[in-house]
Amino acid sequence: MTSLGLKTARAVSRAVAMCAVAVVALATTHTAYATETSVDAIVPAAMPASIAEARTQPSSGTFAVPVAPGTQPLTQELLANYVERQNALRSFDGFYNRALSAGGQQSDVAMGYIARGSLGAGNTALQAISSFTADEDDSGLNDSLLSAYVQDGYLPTQERILKADKERDCLAQAIYHEARGESASGQMAVANVIVNRALSNRYPSSLCGVVYQNADKGRYRCQFTFACDGRSDNPTERRAWLRSKALADEVYTEYALGEGLETLPSSVLYYHTTAVKPSWSRVFTRVAQIGSHIFYAPN
Repeated sequence: MTSLGLKTARAVSRAVAMCAVAVVALATTHTAYATETSVDAIVPAAMPASIAEARTQPSSGTFAVPVAPGTQPLTQELLANYVERQNALRSFDGFYNRALSAGGQQSDVAMGYIARGSLGAGNTALQAISSFTADEDDSGLNDSLLSAYVQDGYLPTQERILKADKERDCLAQAIYHEARGESASGQMAVANVIVNRALSNRYPSSLCGVVYQNADKGRYRCQFTFACDGRSDNPTERRAWLRSKALADEVYTEYALGEGLETLPSSVLYYHTTAVKPSWSRVFTRVAQIGSHIFYAPN
């Protein structure tokens, strides 16, 4: 290549290189400008207050759902309200003090009459009592009615529970000591006699009263020998005692519900073992023999 041609080639190469540099610079400058412009374009606008509030609401709607009663979180206000209502409940004396001031049961009677949740609506105890006189007396619940209700056998719930437990225990003791060696039918028959006596008008009206009648009169003066023979009544045979308790629970449930036992007729009030023959056995009517016991009814 001639000297002139070499110079021309070099000049062309420089021109091409300069063009490439210019193109790269232009592309870089344009990209930077485009990036800066894009950042400015995507900055979010301020969220309106109404939209911000709506975003805090449940997905089911734009209004908050009220908290169901009983599921509120415990707060000082809720606790103070509860204490205030309980104090009002315990201090309420609007209807019973005048009629029952001599009975010594004011607190128990009030707590039995007044609904725990409210001093106003929903008091089913008061509504039930008042309904008996709603047609006859426009005044509804009154002191005379409440006093008669208490005198008719009102007992606080806790006392009713203790009484029921005691009744079941007395019955279990009688079954254990009088018939623990008998079959299920023989034990049920003895329990049947005790229930029959409690339901008759000839004996005490409670199971314990029947089982321990005259037990305080002296040795062998009671109705059931084990109750006044001077020996301990504590059961010593565990399996027999558990069996007696289970039967007593079953019998007491039927007795408390007013359901009659069907092992013996309701007229049967007496029994003795086959090992003896008391003089009174010739006076009463023999009804049945179950196991080692013979059962009688008065003529």
